[in-house]
Parts: sequence; C-alpha cells; structure tokens
Amino acid sequence: MRYALSTAALLAALPMLALAPVGASAQDLAVRPGATAHPNMWPRAASPDAMSDAETEAFVTELMSRMTVEEKVGQTIQADIGSITPADLATYPLGSILAGGSSGPGGNDKAPAQAWVDLAREFRAAAAARPGARIPLIYGIDAVHGHNNVPGATVFPHNIGLGAARDPDLIHRIGVATALEVAVTGADWTFGPTLAVPRDDRWGRSYEGYSEDPEVQRAYAGPMTLGLQGELRADGPLAPGRIAGSAKHYLADGGTFEGEDQGDFRGSEQELIDVHLGGYPAAIDAGVLSVMASFSGWNGVKHTGNHSLLTEVLRGPLGFDGFVVSDWNAHGQLPGCTNDSCALAINAGIDMLMAPDTWKPLYESTLEHVRAGRISEARLDEAVRRILRAKVKAGVFREERPVEGDLSQLASPAHRALAREAVRESLVLLKNDGVLPIRAGARVLVAGTAADDIGQAAGGWTLAWQGTGNTNADFPQGQSIWAGIEEAVEAAGGSATLSADGAFTDKPDVAIVVFGEMPYAEFQGDVDTLDFLPTEPLETLRRLKAAGVPTVSVFLSGRPMWTNPEINASDAFVAAWLPGTEGGGVADVLIGDAEGQPRNDFHGTLSFSWPKDATGTPLNRGEPGYDPQFAYGYGLTYARPGEVGALSEESGVDSSTSSIDHYFVAGRYVAPWGLMLRDAGGQNKPGTVKVATSPRDGVRVRPIDDLAQESGQQFTFTGAGPADAYIEGVPIDLSRQANGELAISFRYRIDGAPQGEVDLMFGRGRTDVTDLFEAAPPNEWRTMKVRLSCLVGEGVNLSGIDVPFGLSTDAAFTVSVSEIRLAPNNNDTVCPTEAGQ
Repeated sequence: MRYALSTAALLAALPMLALAPVGASAQDLAVRPGATAHPNMWPRAASPDAMSDAETEAFVTELMSRMTVEEKVGQTIQADIGSITPADLATYPLGSILAGGSSGPGGNDKAPAQAWVDLAREFRAAAAARPGARIPLIYGIDAVHGHNNVPGATVFPHNIGLGAARDPDLIHRIGVATALEVAVTGADWTFGPTLAVPRDDRWGRSYEGYSEDPEVQRAYAGPMTLGLQGELRADGPLAPGRIAGSAKHYLADGGTFEGEDQGDFRGSEQELIDVHLGGYPAAIDAGVLSVMASFSGWNGVKHTGNHSLLTEVLRGPLGFDGFVVSDWNAHGQLPGCTNDSCALAINAGIDMLMAPDTWKPLYESTLEHVRAGRISEARLDEAVRRILRAKVKAGVFREERPVEGDLSQLASPAHRALAREAVRESLVLLKNDGVLPIRAGARVLVAGTAADDIGQAAGGWTLAWQGTGNTNADFPQGQSIWAGIEEAVEAAGGSATLSADGAFTDKPDVAIVVFGEMPYAEFQGDVDTLDFLPTEPLETLRRLKAAGVPTVSVFLSGRPMWTNPEINASDAFVAAWLPGTEGGGVADVLIGDAEGQPRNDFHGTLSFSWPKDATGTPLNRGEPGYDPQFAYGYGLTYARPGEVGALSEESGVDSSTSSIDHYFVAGRYVAPWGLMLRDAGGQNKPGTVKVATSPRDGVRVRPIDDLAQESGQQFTFTGAGPADAYIEGVPIDLSRQANGELAISFRYRIDGAPQGEVDLMFGRGRTDVTDLFEAAPPNEWRTMKVRLSCLVGEGVNLSGIDVPFGLSTDAAFTVSVSEIRLAPNNNDTVCPTEAGQ
C-alpha cells in the first residue's frame, strides 16, 4: 500500500524533522544534508525593472512610514471568504482575501456572477472604511483553467490538454481571456500559472501540469504570465482587464515520491534545477507578481520553511522582486508550527501566509512574534514592501474598475470560440484504423455516460474544488460532447442518437463511446496504479464490436492511463484529456464533411508518455529504461496516419487495489478495509458477509438493496448491551485530507429510530451523532458528510486512522448504510458538535 510506504519513509526521516522552537532560524532548519540549495548553481533570471521603479518605491516607502505594526502584520495574512466577513476588516487590518476551492459568496459555490461582483465590492468598501493607512485588499482566486469558479464563465481545457497543443500563442490568448473574466467579477489575482512538472502520473494533480518535460513549461510560462498581466510598466499599473499572476507551486510539487500530493521530492539539487525549475525563470522574466510556495518538501524539509530556496535562490540568482505566498495552511506543517502560529515560514522567506480559516489566531501570534523579536522588524518591512509593490502594479489602489460588472464578457462568443479552438488543438489521436473522420451524413450512435456530462469533461477545480456534484445546468454557456456531435452530424443531414449503454434498435454506421475518469482534485486524485478500472466502457465497446459496429473511443482523463483493452476494442482511440465546456471542439475534428473529408485535422501530441502497463512506475522521456506504449511526442493525424497492432492486456498489477478514500462501495468493502462487529462480550468478529446471530447479540448485519442489488448493509443494534459495527484496516494518515476540508461521507436510512445515544467512530475517537440521526426522516435515504477537521476538534489523531467509520450504541437502533468514503466539502458537511448546539 502506497501510503504505508510513505509513512515508513517519513518515520525514517524523523531525525531531520525534529521539532524546532517557534522562533527557530529558518537557516538552521534548512542546513540539513540534501536540503540546502547552492545559489551559484542556479541559472539567472530577473523581474523587470518596471516592477520596482522609482515612483512605485517612493509611494510604498511613504505609505509604510504611516503604517502601524498591526497594519504591517495584517498585510502578511490572507483569509478565505468562507471564514471572514467584510465587517471583520474593521478590527483586523488584513491585506488579502481568497476564494478557495468550493468557497463562494454566502457559502454557495454555485452563486451567480453578480453575487461574486457584489462580494468583491463589499470587501473593498470595508477595507476603504477602516482607519489608518486604509490599504486596499488584494483578492485572489484559483482561475486555473479559465474562470472556473463562476457559473457561466468560460472553462478551458486543463493544462495537460494545453500541453499537448504545443502552442504558446494559444496559451497567451487564454491568459488574456481568463484575466478579463476574473476582473469582471472583481478579483485581482489568480493563483497561476501552474508550472509543475509531473513526473509520476499517479499524482492527483498531474492534469495541472503542461508536460512531464520542462521544455513545455519553459515555452508556456512567459506567454501565460503576459496574457494574465500584460507587460509591467513604470508609468502605471496593469491595464484594466488584466490581473496579477502567481507562478506555482515552487518547487518540485510534481516530483514527489510515488506521486504523493504534498509529499517529498527525493533528489539532487541538479535535478531540481534541470527538471523542476522549468518555467519559473521565464515567468519571473515576464514580470509575474507573486510566487506560491509548494506544500511539498525536498529531502525531508518542507519548502515553506526552506530559507535556501525561498530567499537565497529565489531572491538571489532568480532575481524575483514580487512576493511569495504560502499554500493553504501549509505553514502549519512546519516543525514547531501550527496553523495558528508560525514565525519560521516568514523568516524563511514567505511574505504572505495563506491562513484560510485560522487567520485570526495567526494574525495575533504573528503580531506577538514581531513584538518579541522572533520576526525582526526588518524582515516584516521587507515582506510588506514586496506585497505593497505588487499591489501597486496590480492596480488595487486604482479606484476605477471599468470592466468590473460587465457580465457580457463571461463566456463571450470570442472566448467560447477560443475555448473550442483549444479543445481541437489538445486532442491526441492514438489509434485510427480508418474509421475517422466520420462522414457528417452518417448514422452515429453516441454512447457512454460521460458523453452528455459537461462536469466530467471539465474535471476538478470546476465550480467545486473537486469538480463533483455538477450538472449540465450549471454550465449554461457550455456544450457537451454529445451536443457538439449531434449538432455537427445533423447539420450535414445525418442522424445522431444518444444511448448511454450503447444499446440500439437500428444498426448505426459508427459509434462514438465517451468515457473516462470522474472529476477529482488534490488528495482525492492520488492513485496507486494507472489501471483504468471501470468495466462498463470496455463491455460497451466489445458489444458494439461483436455487432459489427465500428467504434471510436473518446477518453477523458487527467493523466495517461493503462487502457490497452479499451484501445484493442476500439477502431479509433482519442485522448481528449479534460476539455472543459466546449465539447463541440471534439466534433470539429472527429466529424468530417459530407464526403467524409476532414474539416479539422488532429494537432495534439503527447506531452506525457502513455504507459505500457498499469504499475504507475514513473515513465518520463530521457530516463533509464524508458519503454512507453506511446512515446512522448506521439500523435497521429489524418495527414500522417499510422498503424497500431494488438496491445498486451497484461496490466502488471493486482486488480484488488487498496484504497485510502473508499471504504464500502457497491456492496463490498474495498481492500484493505473490512467490517468488524463487537458486542457486550467484547468479542470482535468479521462482519463482511451475512453474520449468523442470536437474540443476545448486540448487533446484527444483513445486506440490503440501495443503489443496486445488495449494495448496502443494515445494522440492527438490539439494545442487549454496548455494541459496535466498524470498518477496520491498516492505519492511514489523513492529516492532509483534513487540511483540505474532506469529509467522511455515507448514505444512510433510518429503519428504526435510536433509543439512546449513537456515536460515530473514527480512529480512536467517538462523536455523538444522535441528534443528526433523530432529525432524519425515517425510511428515506440521505447522505451525511462529517468534516475531518471537526473530528480533529474532538481529539481524533488523523495520523494513524485504522477505523475510518463505525457506529456504536448500547440502545436499540436500526440503520442501513452504503457508499462509505471520503468526499469533498461542497458546503454540505456537518460538525456533530455544532449540530447539537
């Protein structure tokens, strides 16, 4: 199990991670062997002179002369809109807010665009009304593939698809369009471009990287930065409709051991430079106003506390004059630090601490660190100057905002056309046995549940953090892949039929089967292997093949995956990545004209090597033993065809994989998890199948139907004495998942009301959930999602969870449950302690 290996590695590294006092020197932390950078080895870059021109510096100097220490500290703290109100700014002189994943106006991550505009204006007005220096806020948001947070905005393909396009000019134009749509809704700053170089495709953020090879990042970083910001000028701020960028995540977030998110890069300094520095020099040269430090570490030392990388290198040979912001509560992962208090990060070179939900105690503790000298006044002034310099350039001191509120710019015809162009350019043709292009007048069957699902095509970081829970109605500006195909075929006099399972009455001329990964983001996206596990698409392809129907597979994914059986069962196979909201771009390439000639050729080539087996072993061009199924740079076209023979269907992995986030799914306990029952006698017994019980037993279990036959289980607590029903397995570390606001989620139905207290078991803790069960209507399936962070508040230690779910009571109670897993917080979670108040 991958996480068990990572835990062992962490234990081995504990001598390097011994706790340091709160005010420990960052230099002291980072001098351990293998984690200290040598600036003389690094290439040179430099922020443009216009970033720190004389007029800007004079303005900042005068402003700082009027600032109190409280106001200066406030500039270094950033809060999330889900945890701060405009009224708070009257008391706390914070310098920045952000809208993190799944955050939205009024707690609604699907709030309309006008609500986003109103929220920005309310915060800005509150900042202007506070006493003292009245420094405006800078408001950041994760617009990572278009303005992906706001319903009705343009959602471009994720970076993995854009990397396949190999088109820097396209990237620049996407940056311009994204900046305009963000500015329309009132934000000043996006956390991008993402310059990660993913080297292990099991990493759940692989799709945020353009390529496994830094050549693409080097080519894209400058154009994207200039697209977002425009060129910095000495005579004024960014032009209206442009926003500040943030190159992220510095450094080697794509190089962690076994692809573990927020993990550790174990490699040499030269590899850091040759591979993972990638596009950062180009972004700095282009004038990027901020850099976001990575959660991850290097040889056991977290970057957020590594002075040699954040200060000696970034401010030395890389010549960066903007400010450095940390990631979501990342400072709390440093030795001697908590989310509430961390001098070490600022001393190492972090200028602004992203403290989404802990900003109040962090502000107070940082102020105390400065007063006590643990953070020097000189270091504080340095951080504040960098932040204010960037604010001046970003234009937040400017009163007029001519594009703000012009909602006609969201998903404008020009932006939709650009997104459709990006889809066309990103498609990679892996196989074509002559079935493509499809004659426009053909009878076309479109199959697969993903065909008419814009949310699945858009992937993670779309409206919600994980991209889950979206329907086509949430994308009023969008077009699904099915809708695009239907439009193209019927316009030429053909016919198109949608059938999710591929069933048909009249035999079609061709079938297009659209399938792939479900949406995910960080944490949830980490996998143990690259095996594409769902069996329904393969079964559909084989049924169609047996019926003599030519098949075209359109595969949606955030990474290359082992799909050899699906490729063998297809006459053509297209890697469509995560194309976003303009599904018509797929039809533009697949559907030809009335004579069957191409209307558009394939353009994309692989920027990630396609695996020959499912093991997930890192597979990158230039590495020893490089042996892919389809090599980096591969991509067929209509003008340049090629033959693909039968591929091996030996995956190289055991199909029974372990799971860190799925525990009971489709009526089975996912390895290594199993059900245990414990009654008044204190005896544990396996409960993964029907259990023969007697009336004296404290709890009985039997399978029941929910989403499918026997997909759930019913627990009957008899009241004969204390009894537990719980899932148990090998210990896993869920600390990162709590930081990301994930929740333990389960479907349940009350079949017999609780006659006494019922506790939710999690790890070694128990939390009273009686009120939640009592309030639920009987005989009705519902979903409960309990935030992990709430359980931490109940004293649960998340670093070694061997019981991810359980119920305990000594009273009579009957409840059915199914689909027990970790799930993202889509503003639909509960804290049991709050619910009971």
